[in-house]
Amino acid sequence: MRISTARRFAGALGAVGLSAGLIGSAAAQGEVNIYSARHYQADEKLYAEFEERTGIEVNRLQGKSDALIQRIESEGRNTPADVLITVDAGRLWRAEKAGILAGVDSAVLKERLPENVRHPDGKWFGFSARARVIVYNTQRYAEPPVTTYEGLANDDLAGEICIRSSSNVYNQSLLASLIAHHGAEKARDWAAGMVENFARDPEGGDTDQIMGAAAGECGVAVANHYYYVRLLENEPGITKNVEMVFPNQDGRGTHVNVSGAGVVAAGPNRDNAVRFLEFLASDFAQRHFADGNNEYPVVAGVAPNTKLKKLGDFKQDDVNVALFGEYQAQAQKIFDRVGWK
Repeated sequence: MRISTARRFAGALGAVGLSAGLIGSAAAQGEVNIYSARHYQADEKLYAEFEERTGIEVNRLQGKSDALIQRIESEGRNTPADVLITVDAGRLWRAEKAGILAGVDSAVLKERLPENVRHPDGKWFGFSARARVIVYNTQRYAEPPVTTYEGLANDDLAGEICIRSSSNVYNQSLLASLIAHHGAEKARDWAAGMVENFARDPEGGDTDQIMGAAAGECGVAVANHYYYVRLLENEPGITKNVEMVFPNQDGRGTHVNVSGAGVVAAGPNRDNAVRFLEFLASDFAQRHFADGNNEYPVVAGVAPNTKLKKLGDFKQDDVNVALFGEYQAQAQKIFDRVGWK
């Protein structure tokens, strides 16, 4: 686990499960200790601004989401962690089910954040949105061959789909959203149809799916929008062969997930942790938190960055993202049943 800081934790931190005492005087006044699965330079501006505004010193430990959750579990009541920041509602749900997050009743967070990106009991909050989009090969198709998630499973796209594995939490959350909208039986039929339409066995990340479509290995790919934006900026030679579609614009809207955070139940600096979450809902933080990964702000009135503005406005599905975690296990069972590797 790598350490990245606004203030570097004291001591040499090793594998998950080592003593929390290495962090030092976490209970001291004026501190907040953040375990973060985010690794974007723009976040440094957030921590510096929070320190400037509040006088509260920020300490950060960086690692992968599941490893951080396991670490907090192993540290138990002695954890120094006050805030957990992670990506995808499915991972926030895992932290919730692990019992490591505390409910927060904050008027600021309720007022600033839309209800569908908040846990109903305040266990966690979404602070930026990520759209799961469709990308298609423009050499193969003059017009988008599909404009809905449901249409991806249609027979006319046999052998055309590139998408990553079922173990990926983005796909688990997408299928969970289909369970929420259509029920488990129809979601299973959709997943089975997707498997029939695979151009290749699922492999690689979202960028690999877009590159597969650009190279003609498949006609259609599914990916989070920011992977497409990165390629637009860094690999224009690749993206000249593909276009992006926001799905389900004539219906419920595009599936969006969140990057979010929660207050650690056993953390020593609860008040400072709540203040940090409330800061993440400010206009300043919304811009920088979202810009770190070219994600969309969730607070009304905060405009996306210029790169995202070029993609145009789109209608978002307003289903509560907490359901993505609730149906995650069911989604994985469906994936296994239909042979989605």
